[in-house]
Amino acid sequence: MKASIAVATVSGKAYYLIVTELRRRSMPFTSLTPYETIPVEIKAVLTTRKEKHLINHEKVLVYDENVDVQAMITKALQIVEGKGSCEKLVIGIDPGEALGLAVLADGRVIMTETCSGVRDTLEKVRNIILSFERAPASSISVKVGDGVPLCRRELMEALDDTLPQDIMLESVSEAGTSRYQNETKNRRGLRDMVSAIRIAGRAGHEFQRRTSHEKNS
Repeated sequence: MKASIAVATVSGKAYYLIVTELRRRSMPFTSLTPYETIPVEIKAVLTTRKEKHLINHEKVLVYDENVDVQAMITKALQIVEGKGSCEKLVIGIDPGEALGLAVLADGRVIMTETCSGVRDTLEKVRNIILSFERAPASSISVKVGDGVPLCRRELMEALDDTLPQDIMLESVSEAGTSRYQNETKNRRGLRDMVSAIRIAGRAGHEFQRRTSHEKNS
C-alpha cells in the first residue's frame, strides 16, 4: 500500500510521537525533511509549527506541545480518505485482566490497543472521542463485551459517569469469539484486540444511561 501521508520534520521528539501513533494504527507513511519536495501522491503532511513555512503543500497538519497526536493522526486519516468527518464512530472493548480496545470509523478499523485496567480504558476512550471534536462523528457508541460480567458492569458504570449523555453504551454478547483463540493464543494482547474488533462490529443491548440527577442522588 502506497503511503499518502508524509512526516516532514527534523525534530526528534515530534517525529517519534507522530511515527509511533502512525505505526500503532498500521498507517503507511513517508519520512522526509522539510526541505525535500513532497511527492505528488501525498495527501497530508505532518510537521511542526516551526517548520510549517518550509512545507509546500495544501494539507499541512502541525504538531506542537498543545496538540494531541491521536487527534492529529485522526485528522490526517480523514484527509486521506477524503472525509471531513465520519458518520459512525464505534469503540469496542473486550473486558478482562487486560482489556482490548478497537475503534471503527464507518466500519473501518482505525485503531487497536490493549489497556491495563478500567482507569486506563476510560482515559483512552475519552482521548479517542476528543480526537474527533474538530470533525465530529454523526453518532458515537461504546460497546462492551459481556464475557466478564463484573468487569463489564464496573466499566459500564464508569463510562456512564464519564461520557456525555449523547454517546450510546451497549452490552454485546461475546459468544463465538473463542474460535479465534487458537490463532492468537501465542501473541500477547492480540486476542483481546481481535475480540474488541468483533465486539465493535456486533449489535448489542443498549445500556440505560442515568441522568445527572440520578448520578448525584
